[in-house]
Amino acid sequence: MTRVLIVTGGPIGDRMAGPSIRSWHQARVLAADGHEVRLVTTAGLDPESSAVTHVAWASLAIQPGDARAFGEQERWAEVVVVQGHAVEHFPVLASTDRALVADCYDPMHLEMLEQGRAEPRATWELMVDSRTELLNQQLAIADLVLCASDRQRHFYLGQLAALGRLTPEAYEDDPHLARLLAIAPYGLEPAAPVRAATPVIRGVVEGIGPEDRLLVWGGGVYPWFDPATLVRATAALAERRPETRLLFLGTRTPGIPPMGVVAESIELARELGALDRSVFFGEGWVPYTERGAWLAEADAGVSTHHVHLETEFSFRTRILDYLWAGLPMVVTEGDAFAELVAREGLGLVVPAGDVDALAEALERVLYDEGLRASAAAAIARVREGFVWETTMRPLRDFVAAPHVAAPFREGRRPPRLAGAARPATGLRRDIKLAWHFLRNGGVGEVARRVRARRARG
Repeated sequence: MTRVLIVTGGPIGDRMAGPSIRSWHQARVLAADGHEVRLVTTAGLDPESSAVTHVAWASLAIQPGDARAFGEQERWAEVVVVQGHAVEHFPVLASTDRALVADCYDPMHLEMLEQGRAEPRATWELMVDSRTELLNQQLAIADLVLCASDRQRHFYLGQLAALGRLTPEAYEDDPHLARLLAIAPYGLEPAAPVRAATPVIRGVVEGIGPEDRLLVWGGGVYPWFDPATLVRATAALAERRPETRLLFLGTRTPGIPPMGVVAESIELARELGALDRSVFFGEGWVPYTERGAWLAEADAGVSTHHVHLETEFSFRTRILDYLWAGLPMVVTEGDAFAELVAREGLGLVVPAGDVDALAEALERVLYDEGLRASAAAAIARVREGFVWETTMRPLRDFVAAPHVAAPFREGRRPPRLAGAARPATGLRRDIKLAWHFLRNGGVGEVARRVRARRARG
């Protein structure tokens, strides 16, 4: 048995988004393997939630920068699994003698290239630079790095090489570097969801009836997605197929302030006369344990995005929910999942930004019964390979026999980072950010950022 500490930046409770869902299932799988597990969140914990009270591991909330509280957990652990900003929030991790796993399934520096577009240039540069520094630090000190796909593995191999991690010592008896960098995709639960005894969408959401053909958008709406093309395509399809309905399941991601793309999408639907007629936006966020009932009432799933660098190395976790629920899907080309959908016949792949092609694909996936039956059979076959117990096999193997391999602990820097500044952490990071926003936006911008942080908890 190994003592495992898992650290997430997402809230733990009934309403969880991708990062905390992933950490929660890592805790579940490792606890089932017989390990002693503690799950720490820096973004809030609901002690009354079944995600906390009816599980075989301990869940704790620790405020970012609380060195004393986190230090107790770090000393208890034999293996620490981190994602996001954990090393930034708790600098002790940069020199820990515990085996360290960096879960880098989300290339957040690429994400910031898109998310920061609407910000002033200085802020955009800061967002990208800070995430790049943070990821570089994690890659430099991790004993095992987890990624989500072959594409990500190739990408991170280049970043690891630039950091000096591809050494003869690492390569000598592991020429594929599988012990340093492993693919651990996002996963899904083994048992498919079933409809609830009482409907949660049809006949409940005004405008969506029992006989309508229902398309769902699972997960949040972020700048790197393309909801505008989807709204236009759905509105166009509804003109000839009036029973067509599109539902965005949630528009307020837990722990993240609402993004402008949500308001823009709602306004576009209103302009097209589609809002609450063929296009619907769910308020809030569907509780994690209830999402299966919502998905089970749908006829198909959809994910549309712009084609750019973030897309190329992304891993759209909502696609796993579509697989889980057995939903044929329409997705935009350009990412790893689009390749899987096309190769395995899970649905249809369309060019980015093509309203007509998307409308045609939506019509087929909703109304072509032959296509739907074929996709359903393919999904039933493919989803078995994505259950959490399978996708987390590299982590399970590492925890069963942990090892410390990173050569850059205890204050030493990777050769390629010798001249680079350390990522700012704790109070030093807060001062750096406050000075940046004061210089580039004034006192009002500093106050706005403080309010936003408090709102996130």
